[in-house]
Amino acid sequence: MPITPEHASLLRLLLSGAPASALRRLLDTHGSAEASCRAGLRDWTSHGLDADACKAIRTPDPQALARGEHWLDVDNHHLLGWRDDAYPPLLRRIASPPAMLFVAGDPGLLWQPSVAVVGSRAATAGGCANAALFARALAQAGLCVASGLAAGIDAAAHHAALDATGSTVAVLGTGPDIAYPIQHRPLLDRLAAAGAVVSEHAPGTGPPRQYFPSRNRILAGMSLGTLVVEAADKSGALITARLAAEMGREVFAIPGSIHNPMARGCHRLLREGAQLVESPAEVLDALAPLVVDLARALRGQLEPRRAIPTDAVQGAMDGDSDYNRLWQAIGHDPTGMDDLVVRTGLTAATLSSMLLALELDGRIAAEHGRYARIGA
Repeated sequence: MPITPEHASLLRLLLSGAPASALRRLLDTHGSAEASCRAGLRDWTSHGLDADACKAIRTPDPQALARGEHWLDVDNHHLLGWRDDAYPPLLRRIASPPAMLFVAGDPGLLWQPSVAVVGSRAATAGGCANAALFARALAQAGLCVASGLAAGIDAAAHHAALDATGSTVAVLGTGPDIAYPIQHRPLLDRLAAAGAVVSEHAPGTGPPRQYFPSRNRILAGMSLGTLVVEAADKSGALITARLAAEMGREVFAIPGSIHNPMARGCHRLLREGAQLVESPAEVLDALAPLVVDLARALRGQLEPRRAIPTDAVQGAMDGDSDYNRLWQAIGHDPTGMDDLVVRTGLTAATLSSMLLALELDGRIAAEHGRYARIGA
């Protein structure tokens, strides 16, 4: 897609190297990246940009700028600024959100209720099997599986979600075009085609060590909860879990053998208050109320651009047995989620997304967690 003046200005701001907090303030003050770039030296300085950043906005690195523009010129490549309507809403709530995000793939997945599935790069075969088991079940239940494209647990989770034709998002500590480790290039390409790849770093950015803890804050911030499958006592997955807890998000850990050094990180989390889980159903049960609350809280933001047309909902109801079961289970008297789960046999997470579609289409009303038909 042709690069817009706003995208070119966002690139200039990012390539300045200014802190995300300063760039967010600048964008909030001026309303757009174009206006921010026109503001001038005194204004930039007042927003916290140093002399080097100011100079870089005026005269950006031509190679880095060309690389970013070339990446954005490809179909299905996106750059979401802090003030963009499509910026992921859960990420807005964290203490240090990125000023902008590069997204390869479907940016709508960043609005979907997500679970971060993380763990050791040197995972055991059993750990990878558990990651695949949980990721597959979470994806089939309608949740998005988020992870970091690393070896071991991350890769197992991404592959399982993709194989289940579910949603999955990779958050990178590199530019959106850089596979790390390099052998994950096919997985990165697959994620960009069937899911989404997210980075706060410009295209071409390599993998410096300090970027990965920063990557973990995005992973935790996008997700309703973080599941640590298997991790050593000193593991990056524990950073993601700690950040998730500090953000007030749910933290889950799978216990392991006392003889497995890759279980010690999970046991440490359990001692610190993480929820012990032995099956995907336990994660789904814990997150179901949060999924419903999130859908309700975001309804005002979703409705202007994501409401599903009447004919699309009608088509789903005509051709989808799950929608038919749900419609038959909802009467004119308000019905709670627990009753709908029993009547349909579907999970609460799956039902929540279907109920949101029906509500946005004006077919049902929701009040205090109970749902009823509107009209006939």
